[in-house]
Amino acid sequence: MIILVLNCGSSSIKFQLRDLSREAPLATGLVSEIGSPRAHFQWESRAGRWDDAAPDLSYREGLQRLLAAISSGEQRVIPSLAALDAVGHRVVHGGERFSDATLISDEVIAAIEAVSDLAPLHNPANLLGIEVCRELLPNTPQVAVFDTAFHQTLPAHAYLYALPYELYERHGVRRYGFHGTSHRYVTERAAALLGRTGRFISLHLGNGCSIAAVREGRSVDTSMGLTPLEGLVMGTRSGDIDPALVTFIAAKEGISASEVERLLNKQSGLLGLSQSTSDMRLLLEGAAAGDGACQRAVDLFCYRARKYIGAYAAAMGGVDALIFTGGIGENAPPIRATIVQGLEFLGISLDETANRDGKVRGQIHGPAATVPVLVIPTNEEGVIAEDTRRIVERC
Repeated sequence: MIILVLNCGSSSIKFQLRDLSREAPLATGLVSEIGSPRAHFQWESRAGRWDDAAPDLSYREGLQRLLAAISSGEQRVIPSLAALDAVGHRVVHGGERFSDATLISDEVIAAIEAVSDLAPLHNPANLLGIEVCRELLPNTPQVAVFDTAFHQTLPAHAYLYALPYELYERHGVRRYGFHGTSHRYVTERAAALLGRTGRFISLHLGNGCSIAAVREGRSVDTSMGLTPLEGLVMGTRSGDIDPALVTFIAAKEGISASEVERLLNKQSGLLGLSQSTSDMRLLLEGAAAGDGACQRAVDLFCYRARKYIGAYAAAMGGVDALIFTGGIGENAPPIRATIVQGLEFLGISLDETANRDGKVRGQIHGPAATVPVLVIPTNEEGVIAEDTRRIVERC
């Protein structure tokens, strides 16, 4: 089965074309800065790599160009668009309605639209990709795979906020959690590697960061909340703050609540703390060179993650495996080492040599550790493709 996996953002389209009989994707690519003079179409396959300027490319034109690239000309990787068996769409927010992937219909689109106010930066773009694909590929099944679905197993004491209960009843105000596809994948891989399941803590650390407590394959707590802003320190997001800071900052800076929300989402986190960059590689280089602002950002990032590990170990009555994934989690040994410092009381420690090996994939815990620590590259696109196949075959 050949599946096109799409991750549609407000000004970008990430894609993978996957033949599920093969491990590696047939093609991967990105349409970036859609609608601007700097719009680009980049993609690669076994036939080569391309990076073409496409000034002022529209969303519809971007998807048209993507489909033409994979199915026509000398660079094509499938004989025609008729060879596509399905399209799998990443959808960030499914609310309480969706606990699994689903075949897209008019009713499903309406349900996604109904919760778009919970993810105003993501769901409208996801829907735009769905609508254009339905127009361009009217006879190809389309499947929605939700970031929030994996966390629908959270118990009420983990997902409710201590607010008037009618706000939950009227508006769905609760913790939903995100990165569910990634947390699900790496905890399933960890169970396969260890030959058992149990109480797993999964850290997805990238530009966006979240941590999940997963017991026997079910998410029981997670750091992101109603929106992806809550929880860990991230590239440009603040993570946890005192809620009163919103009105305090608005009054002191003379800005609106929506402008404060933008500050918390786009100007905070590692970028705000360092006052220079959200790139962890540059922050580590700066910290090593004695830059105090870079060190401050790294220290706070690691401290917040360590604190959550302790909280989730307490919530589950212990921990049977700790998993690092995401761009930072997979590729920043100093961050992994700093996060686990002081967690020996939980049975967590690292093998310094294994942790320093940039190519390591698998177990990196030390000989005295009683809790396995694993580095597992995430594969959200692979999960979306497999979920898409499962839903299409079931329907």
